[in-house]
This record gives sequence, structure tokens and C-alpha cells, in this order.
Amino acid sequence: MNSTFTISLANKIDLIPESERIILKSNNYKLTLSHLQPGLKSAFNHLKHSPATLSDLRQLVVETDGIEGKDKFDKYLQGLTNLGWICHSVYPLATAIPMTGNYQFNYPKIEDWQQQTFTLSRFGYLHQVNGEMILESPQSQAKIILLDWRATALITKLSQPQTSTTLIAGIPDITEELAQQFLSLLLATQMLSSETENSHLIQWEFHDLLFHSRSRKGRHSNPIGGTYRFLDKIEPLPVVKPPMSDKVIELYKPDLEDLLKTDVSFTQVLESRRSIREYGENPITIEQLGELLYRAARIQEIIDKEKMGQLSRRPYPGGGAIHELEIYPLINYCQGIEPALYHYRPDAHELELVSEWSQEIEALVTEACLSNGSQKMPQILIIITARFNRMFWKYQSMAYAAILKHVGVLYNTLYLVSTAMNLAPCGIGAGNSDIFAKATGIDYYEESSVGEFILGTKKSS
Repeated sequence: MNSTFTISLANKIDLIPESERIILKSNNYKLTLSHLQPGLKSAFNHLKHSPATLSDLRQLVVETDGIEGKDKFDKYLQGLTNLGWICHSVYPLATAIPMTGNYQFNYPKIEDWQQQTFTLSRFGYLHQVNGEMILESPQSQAKIILLDWRATALITKLSQPQTSTTLIAGIPDITEELAQQFLSLLLATQMLSSETENSHLIQWEFHDLLFHSRSRKGRHSNPIGGTYRFLDKIEPLPVVKPPMSDKVIELYKPDLEDLLKTDVSFTQVLESRRSIREYGENPITIEQLGELLYRAARIQEIIDKEKMGQLSRRPYPGGGAIHELEIYPLINYCQGIEPALYHYRPDAHELELVSEWSQEIEALVTEACLSNGSQKMPQILIIITARFNRMFWKYQSMAYAAILKHVGVLYNTLYLVSTAMNLAPCGIGAGNSDIFAKATGIDYYEESSVGEFILGTKKSS
């Protein structure tokens, strides 16, 4: 172990001293160290209350317990490090705080500080949290708190390759030895670029790797899943969005009993499902749109859960039965409906007018056509939005990831129903949420488009 870092117990760990043992506790784990000699007990108390270097702690143990105490201390310390309970600091610049168990703090070995250059990883990022400047990376299992403005200045300089000598130029009161310790801390926590990037990492973009690592367990200590952090603080949104207009179009409801008798088989639907980008001369009808939405997206049942708010059941699955997604059919060509942007009310099975045709709506249709790679304008563009706070009220860390999964299952349901109805469906990979916000006047952070789906009639074979 490197003895130049100052080490300490993480703030999240409670230390309870008893006669011949010490109990260490985190939120979900308890560790008892029994039959401890006085030197070991003193060293662990230092870890919690008076951070020190490894060499100082070893000396403290040896003076009281002898050389055998040092070996035992090193063994305990390695175990605590692996649990993610030990912080490493380079004062007065920075502290590395582990965010996971099974933590790896890899002490670097640099042979020639004058020749080797160092650069911040392209995945590293700085942000402010509770008044502290934090350096994080989806490659790391730790976060680094920058304790001094000079640490931020050093990070800024590391946007370009630096040796330990060039790094300190222009930054007051930073010795080369201190800079080397700081670089060692960054290396040990995977915050710096490798000379040769992992071949599997080359194709990752910054935002993709960050989203992947922070919406799943393993590389962070953030609460994840259904934590209900706003329970008794903010009222959950109702399952049905308040009316957007008094201009309403009632939609056709198919007879499900008849469909059970006449529909093609499920296997045939699965085997024949395709993304279709060419459309027939005759546009889709209001009856066909009504049947599609009824079969794919209507509310089948509303469930009232006292403090938890309203939930619902629909033909497609939704995590926690929350169903945060909304459907906005943008009608371009449809027999029986005027071109405009509408909102689908899944409880009443009807459309309500959101906006007459406008420059923004024209842009949404054009954008969909370009994204689809088609020469023809779509007959109907189904814009899928999320009322974010329906999900954020309950879930943490993985809420947006779950929203995208819900978009996927709604896509698939629309695909399968469209195929069963002999229509031409096609999901789109990306859309413009800002144009949608301008077209509707809806706050971008309250509700925004998260998916688009094109629908039309099939071209005659």
C-alpha cells in the first residue's frame, strides 16, 4: 500500500468501540473486529476521528502491539478498503470517496514522473453537489471531492497532456511532490486516460456510458429503485392528465370478442412484423386509428392507492403500473380527422385538439420523415411523451431508464397491433423534444417527447 495518502473511514461508517472489540456499521452491513490489542483500537479510532497516513498508523500500532499488530492492521485495512469503507486524501487538494463495495483502489507505480504524461479521461466530469465540487467518471467506483480551487485548476490543466512538472506551472503553492500525489490519486481511481484505450471502450460516447453506469447498480452509491422519496412531500400526479381542450373527437371501439375470432394468429403476427416506410395511396381512417389505440393503449382499469396515488392497467406493461407515457397523434393524412396535433385520452378513448397546423407541427412531420429515411410524408406521426414526475415521484437513479424501456414495450405493442390490422408501422430512433415543447407549450421538464412512431396504410403489392 502507498503510504503517502491520508486515509480515513468514510463518513457513512459508524464506529462503536467496546472493551476488546470495535463494531463498524454501514446502512446495510455490520462488521465486528474482536480481540483487538490497544494499538489496533487506537489506529481504528484515528481512522474515524483523526485521519493519518498509513505509515503513521502502522507506527502507532507497532509501538503498542509490536510487528504482529502491523500485519493484522494491514489485513483489516485491506478488507475495509475492499468494502469501500476507506477514503484516500491528498491534503489540501482532494479526497477520494468509494461509492461501492468490492472497491478497487489501485496504487499506481510511476517509474519516471518527468517523462510520463497524464490526461483527464474523456469520461471524467465535474459538477457541484451540496456546495462541493465533485469529480466523477463512469469508469470509476469512487468520486473525488475537490477541497481547494487549485485542485479544480489542476483538473482543468489535465484537459491537455501534462507531466507532473508542467502541471504545476502557474498554480501557486503546489509542489511537484504534491502534484504527483494528486496524480496518483486520480490514477488509482481511474480518472485519467490510459495510453491505449480499451478497444471495447472506443465506441462508447460519454453520455451513453454515464447513463448506463448510473442507471444500474455496481458503480455508484446512489439510492436506486422505488424509494418514494417524495412521499408526504409532493402529491403524486393523477394517472389521467387533466383535459387539454374542449374540442374532442370520439373514437371507434372495436368488439374484442369479434377480434378474438377473426384476428390472425399471434405467431403469424410475430413472423410478419416489419418496419414499413412506404404507404398506400388511400390514407388511414379514423376507425383504424381508433381500433389501434383501443387495442394498444387504452386504460383498462384505474387503481386507487391512498398515499401512492392512482395506478392503471393497460394493454402494454408499465413498471409499478404507473404508466407515465402519453400519446399525441399528429394527423397529416387521415380520413375523418382534420390535420392537426391531438392528445389521446386513454380513459375516455377520444382525441382532444392540442394545436392546429403550425410551423412547429410541420417541422415535427418533416423531422420524422428525415429520421425515417422515407421520401413520403407520414400519414400519422404518433408522438410519445412522458410525464416525468409520475416516475420520479417513486423511483430514483433508474427512472429515466425505465421510461425508455416503457417506450420500447409501447413501440412493440403498436407494432404487433398494427401488423395484426395489416397497417404500415415504423418506430423512429430519435425525435426533437424542443420542437414538440414549442408546438404544445408544455414545459420541457414537466413532460417531453421520448419516442416517435409512424403509422400509415400499406402500399398495394
